[in-house]
Amino acid sequence: MTRAMTGPSRRAFAAGAAAAVLISATDVAFASTPEIEAEIKKAIGDKKAADGKIKLDLPSIAENGMTVPINFEVESPMTEKDYVKAVHFFADGNPNPLVATFRFTPMSPKAAASFRLRLAKSQNVIAVAEMASGEVFRAQKDVKVTIGGCGG
Repeated sequence: MTRAMTGPSRRAFAAGAAAAVLISATDVAFASTPEIEAEIKKAIGDKKAADGKIKLDLPSIAENGMTVPINFEVESPMTEKDYVKAVHFFADGNPNPLVATFRFTPMSPKAAASFRLRLAKSQNVIAVAEMASGEVFRAQKDVKVTIGGCGG
């Protein structure tokens, strides 16, 4: 006994579902609040940020929001004409969204640093890198905090 195919196959359905998840995850990649976007605009002006060049290393789950370790590096040759000018960090759930700014010069061997961040609650951590060329890059990661770091 054969069965007539009346709809999409299981494989087609699974592929479509995976694509929908990927698209929704892509749409959320740079989701943030209007307040955060206003803070970012204060830092970089009207420049549009592109994805890429920033490597963020921070935990997806922070057991204690008092000390969340962050390591970052921005791809750049760090030459006189091509270098990272600044990297700004924002936390969209903190009382003060701009949490750190690192400034670099062509004399810096690389645009990288490590620091600890205090997060009040689960939220997005956003890094925005300004290049000497005027380009701007952005990376974002959602961090789940199990114990609050700003008095919580």
